[in-house]
Amino acid sequence: MATDRAELTGYQFRQLRARILRESDVCIVCGHGHADAVDHIHPVSKGGARLDPDNLAPIHGVAGCPICLRRCNNEKGDRPLADVVQLHTSVDWFAGP
Repeated sequence: MATDRAELTGYQFRQLRARILRESDVCIVCGHGHADAVDHIHPVSKGGARLDPDNLAPIHGVAGCPICLRRCNNEKGDRPLADVVQLHTSVDWFAGP
């Protein structure tokens, strides 16, 4: 398991995070907007690249999703994205009228 997480709080990671969130704020787990964090699609603890932009995607962080109230990053944990139950609906019942 990866224990050196210092580079995940460094300048390079913060710049990469900002760029990814500028491009899209749609969460990879629930599909709703307003994601406030980025997460590794293939976990670093399982061999994923730490600073590869292709391995990072928007996700709802500590506060969770304001629409469906899921705690997307907590649900994903250190599992690959394919192992996480993703939200797929034809109608967003939480969006309101």
